[in-house]
Amino acid sequence: MELDPTKMTPVVNRIKRAQGQLAGVLRLLEEGRDCEDVVTQLAAVSKALDRAGFAIVASGLQQCLVEGDGIDGVDVKKMEKLFLSLA
Repeated sequence: MELDPTKMTPVVNRIKRAQGQLAGVLRLLEEGRDCEDVVTQLAAVSKALDRAGFAIVASGLQQCLVEGDGIDGVDVKKMEKLFLSLA
């Protein structure tokens, strides 16, 4: 199943924001900043990417339910594997 690009705009924005945060982490490391600052920013990047991943999986599940055969048409094992890959 392909994702609907129009529904992915918020996810793309979140990933772009995470990309900027990651650049900030690199800058902090290069400047030799405090460990706590680096870890805090790295945690923010990780959380943003996790949320983007969950949004993608949720959108895919919704798309399966709406466009597919309802709940019976959803590959539960595949969805479970996708969710667990984010854990």
